[in-house]
Amino acid sequence: MAERTDVVFVDGVRTPFGRAGEKGMYWQTRADDLIVKAMIGLLERNPQLPKERVDDVAIAATTQQGDQGLTLGRTSAILAGLPKTVPGYAIDRMCAGAMTSVTTVAGAIAFGAYDVAIAGGVEHMGRHPMGFNADPNPRFLAERLVSEDALNMGRTAERIHDRFPHLTKERSDRFAMHSQHKAAAAYEAGKIQPDLVSVAVRSEQGWGLATKDEALRPETSMDALAALKTPFRPHGRVTAGNSSGLNDGATAALIASADAASELGLPAKMRLVSFAFAGVEPEIMGIGPVPSTEKALKKAGLTIDDIGLFDLNEAFAVQVLALLDHFGIDDEDPRVNSYGGAIAYGHPLASSGVRLMLQLARQFEEHPEVRYGLTAMCIGLGQGGSVIWENPHYDGKKGK
Repeated sequence: MAERTDVVFVDGVRTPFGRAGEKGMYWQTRADDLIVKAMIGLLERNPQLPKERVDDVAIAATTQQGDQGLTLGRTSAILAGLPKTVPGYAIDRMCAGAMTSVTTVAGAIAFGAYDVAIAGGVEHMGRHPMGFNADPNPRFLAERLVSEDALNMGRTAERIHDRFPHLTKERSDRFAMHSQHKAAAAYEAGKIQPDLVSVAVRSEQGWGLATKDEALRPETSMDALAALKTPFRPHGRVTAGNSSGLNDGATAALIASADAASELGLPAKMRLVSFAFAGVEPEIMGIGPVPSTEKALKKAGLTIDDIGLFDLNEAFAVQVLALLDHFGIDDEDPRVNSYGGAIAYGHPLASSGVRLMLQLARQFEEHPEVRYGLTAMCIGLGQGGSVIWENPHYDGKKGK
């Protein structure tokens, strides 16, 4: 059997993330236009890539309907100006849609079927709320396959607090506050803006330009977080402040074989080492990244101590804390989400996986002493996804 082909993350971009709903900046913007804008930005940043060399386009969305339906990979490829010879398809793994787009095309590249592919995701939660018009099979509840809580992400986060009482609301709030402050610092230092694609937006005031994430709250304090309501349970611990919001946005990444990247003069910002997905009880879906990370580490022949940088999706602060606690990592470990996370930037479900990768790739450039990094996220209905990456800038003389 032939050896697998090395897969690299060449480049990625995203739109600024907006607040979902009528007051959000993308309320009058189509979902497919968001992903097309991201794809055009990605292609413009890599002009040395002949468009006909793109072998496939995988675009994820959680609620695939209306302007977020119709086989997004194919329709967005056509709208983005790719040749009609380039095929495409749509993916749904809820929150890990874009992550699964990347791992799916990566598998095809590793097998030798593709050389270059575009992978990403879009979620317009204002136009298409999660689960809108979905019809869960009555057997789920009638046969007690899952509890009613499993279908409400906020309640699943409350259940993590129940299971691990030492993961207190105060710890969640503090983690959330730090996320906001780190995101503000990353913006101030110009770490985020290079990977953002501006989007023309229309409102009652006329046309404008979206250039920055809309939901950032750099002024967040512990006192303010302590005063927030707990909408999922009376006297609960999960609030709007220690959770990601409802958001709109899109991401797109260029994935290639190492040989094709070299041939075409494309950069290799990260090398894919391993990936894994795992299932857990849907009622506590937030712990999903624990078994998926264990599987990915085992596949790679690594341990958690080999990971020098972590970019973890902050669907809920307690969900990230559960992973850190499991692996014995401090809440404020500087290796974790050093640019902040979804609590600050937002979490437009199926697009978020590539945002994690963008931020990890930037951090790799700053940290040649780090060899391996992890992107991981929890996934609705009881799943976790983890991808381990290698830093091409690694200098063995500077670190492990």
